[in-house]
Amino acid sequence: MPTSRRTLAAAVVVALVLPLSACGSGGDDGGSADASGKIEGDITFQTWNLRANFKSYFDSLIAGFEKQHPGTHVKWIDQPAEGYADKISADAAGGTLPDVVNVSPDLVAPLAKAGLALDLDKSAAKYRKEYLAGAWAGHRIPGMTGTYAFPWYLNTGPLFYNKSLFEKAGLDPDQPPRTYDDLFADALRMAKKSDGKVATLANVPTVEDFGRYGVELMNKQGTAFTFNDAKGVQLLTEYKELYDAKALDPQALTATPESSGKKFLTQAVAMNPGSALDLGNFKKQAPGLYKNIGITDQITSTGHVNMYVMGVMVNSRTKHTPAAVAFAHYVTDARNQMSFAKKVAIFPSTAGSLDDPYFTKEDGSDETRVRIAAAKSLKNAVNYTPVLFSEQMKTALRNEVAKALQGKESPKAALDNAVKACDTLLKQQG
Repeated sequence: MPTSRRTLAAAVVVALVLPLSACGSGGDDGGSADASGKIEGDITFQTWNLRANFKSYFDSLIAGFEKQHPGTHVKWIDQPAEGYADKISADAAGGTLPDVVNVSPDLVAPLAKAGLALDLDKSAAKYRKEYLAGAWAGHRIPGMTGTYAFPWYLNTGPLFYNKSLFEKAGLDPDQPPRTYDDLFADALRMAKKSDGKVATLANVPTVEDFGRYGVELMNKQGTAFTFNDAKGVQLLTEYKELYDAKALDPQALTATPESSGKKFLTQAVAMNPGSALDLGNFKKQAPGLYKNIGITDQITSTGHVNMYVMGVMVNSRTKHTPAAVAFAHYVTDARNQMSFAKKVAIFPSTAGSLDDPYFTKEDGSDETRVRIAAAKSLKNAVNYTPVLFSEQMKTALRNEVAKALQGKESPKAALDNAVKACDTLLKQQG
């Protein structure tokens, strides 16, 4: 179960490539797209590594649905995190895909292309207004019309910063950077003041960073990537300057979210993204850092922070479309999402839920402060990572970014090469 911003990020990047045979799975004996009939029948519901920690929640959820709709029966299947994409691929190819499936946007894309994901804009349009617009849009596929999963839980997080390190650099610890210009200027100043011993950032830019910077990542048809435009080159050029000045940690080229977090924990890096869950770790593992912790918003040029979104998809081949759609909606409705959000550090995707006192009322704790700030930012957040951006593409971008930072290629050449590699991989997806 992904419970923090970083672990959720890791969980939703799995690339899924469906065999071409999936396009024909189920044949013409599949179900109807009409969800208006009687809610009845046996359906299967598959989740992604949730049984171990949330069995009682889902048992109660299913019992509630079956009581509300006599004549229905929901069989719950939970798959381990490892190999989840492969399992979905195998089920899709073999015609054994469950009726209702827990997916992330990148997992739903090939299923939608194969005709296996029900278009909710057609079959469940009446529910659309119940969800945040950005969350509902999270499972749309470039080049296709329609929405292919109900939005479920969301996650995002703030930027943490070390007030003590800011102060030592002659920066105001109560005025963290709020724009990219501020961030780059502060980072260069901190590196200079510390003779390169303290970096401000520990991560190279990812595709979502380009999105936050305001770069157009892909054309509207979903046929080509475009993050090598002038704005994309500008961002990578800025990072090259940070890298040369040691304002970007030298180990950033090989860093993982976990290793970057450790750098922040040991006060070798001044800023790091995180979630409310991190505060407990700071308090326990690094009390010196905890007493100097600053919390600020994600930096963005677009006015929209990045969010991660999970969804619940309905198999277009289900024999019980009304029941499957009703159950997928039930899992993701406001009441059940709110209940789930109080059990784990995630956020509901339903409109109005983030106005609940749980997400708005301060109680003096840092954990609540982070939760409130994240909830506020999620109201108009977007998922910057393109739905069609696979794990292989992320590797291709990261490799080219590394070459640019090391001076082996210009930022322009690096991004041109990254786009070329990603476009080639896109064509291979079919």
